[in-house]
Amino acid sequence: MVLHDDLLTKGLEIKLMSSGVPIIYYTSRVFIGTPAQEFALIVDTGSTVTYVPCSSCTHCGHHQDPRFKPDNSSSYQTVSCNSPDCITKMCDARVHQCKYERVYAEMSSSKGVLGKDLLGFGNGSRLQPHPLLFGCETAETGDLYLQHADGIMGLGRGPLSIVDQLVGTGAMEDSFSLCYGGMDEGGGSMVLGAIPPPPAMVFAKSDPNRSNYYNLELSEIQVQGVSLNVPSEVFNGRLGTVLDSGTTYAYLPDKAFDAFKDAITQQLGSLQAVPGPDPSYPDVCFAGAGSDSKALGKHFPPVDFVFSGNQKVFLAPENYLFKHTKVPGAYCLGFFKNQDATTLLGGIVVRNTLVTYDRANHQIGFFKTNCTNLWSILPAEPPLAPPPPPVNESSPIESPASLPEDKQDFGSIELLIELDGNFTTILNQTLLFKSSMASELAISSSQISIEDIKEDGEHVVVRCIISPASSQLFSSSAAKALAARLEDHTVKLPEIFGAYRLRSWKGLPPSKWAWIHSDRAKMGAMIAILVGVVVLLAVIASLVYWYFFKYRNRGQIKYENLEVAETNEEETWIGDEQL
Repeated sequence: MVLHDDLLTKGLEIKLMSSGVPIIYYTSRVFIGTPAQEFALIVDTGSTVTYVPCSSCTHCGHHQDPRFKPDNSSSYQTVSCNSPDCITKMCDARVHQCKYERVYAEMSSSKGVLGKDLLGFGNGSRLQPHPLLFGCETAETGDLYLQHADGIMGLGRGPLSIVDQLVGTGAMEDSFSLCYGGMDEGGGSMVLGAIPPPPAMVFAKSDPNRSNYYNLELSEIQVQGVSLNVPSEVFNGRLGTVLDSGTTYAYLPDKAFDAFKDAITQQLGSLQAVPGPDPSYPDVCFAGAGSDSKALGKHFPPVDFVFSGNQKVFLAPENYLFKHTKVPGAYCLGFFKNQDATTLLGGIVVRNTLVTYDRANHQIGFFKTNCTNLWSILPAEPPLAPPPPPVNESSPIESPASLPEDKQDFGSIELLIELDGNFTTILNQTLLFKSSMASELAISSSQISIEDIKEDGEHVVVRCIISPASSQLFSSSAAKALAARLEDHTVKLPEIFGAYRLRSWKGLPPSKWAWIHSDRAKMGAMIAILVGVVVLLAVIASLVYWYFFKYRNRGQIKYENLEVAETNEEETWIGDEQL
């Protein structure tokens, strides 16, 4: 399953960071209910509950997708206070439903009721939808209220975790993997279930009895091959060393941070110290390294984390730096002091690293790789089985149409897009819709035709046709890729149109007159035109010559010796015959 990274910068203070520091989190598309309602959830190994905003929420922010509507799902089940599924043992007496509450370190919070519904990961996943427990939010505060993502996907250890629930049903092995893209790449992949580890993967122990978090036994940190002058006990305070995919940066206890900062600074040579993005915050930043993040190794030293058993995990500069948002060619330490004795390792530490959470064997594996090309190093798998028929066939929302063989070409693609915006506004902004779609899909606005716009309950449905460039057709793979961009919401539309969802799409056959637009037909037409022009010029020249010859000799009478003329004609004929 594909991960999408979001970059929140100026204007939002996330996880106690200053407004100038970029906060990156990774989301995955999740589908809940029948028919499926789509959400972007932050992939969080530090959380044990999965939740989305509920339609009844009284204090929820403006997020990426519409809120979950339990009444619209035929498979949704409430969880009563005395149900065996009420794992929290907390009851909302007003509605007689089981409830949950979560408060995070930065003091953001989420609360709501527990529900049960089919939860899946889309057509690209081998994992079929399963009935799982999740939170239907009725209130959220702090960063959760401000964030663009809809909610949290809890991958931690605990009975409400998606991983624990899927493992409990036998749907997957007790293992999953995450792979986050690099500094200038973003995105990544998530694999639910076990995969064969690459031979060079390094494993570190993780004790499930210590806490619900994925802890590690970090013993030392090395910079340029030299260990920090810090006792190993420093990394074992309180919760120990915790790997948390939902946190952006890394946080070290005071002594470890000071030693790490000094060791890095001593290796920087000619780089110049500069103030951080927020002058009021003591970021550690340096300028002069250039804009190519792939070349940071020329300016910044390598770092190694050493775990128990002398297991070393290599960190490239992109694993401890972030780009300065105001000074080109400057970079800042993505490691900060932790007010707590816990060592917290966030997503920055595992950029371009395949991380396997092998829960069954109480270990976590690390393998440095290019996460954008992850599937090229993993073993090939058999093709996906066809998806099961929809549970509720009366649903007005259709699944994307299945594609024929890849060899088939399409003359155009029909899209049915559901928007949450105002009908009148959308009707008056068709040109903006077309230009936005064209810009995002890197095509011309003339290739997009709006065929129909109509209201459908609380939504507006736009039917449009996308045509290929005049001399081309759409291959089925190209059509599928275009539709996937809309399904994955990598196409961004102006806020005026509200949230959107691709209801369905299909490839339309080429027109019987499509050959007219082919290169061969165009070449033939050009040749015919050239021949016609040449013939026309020859005719005009002949007429001009005839005209001048005729009128030049007007009024003159030419006398000719008939005998000579007859003789010349005979000689000419005999001459031709002899040739």
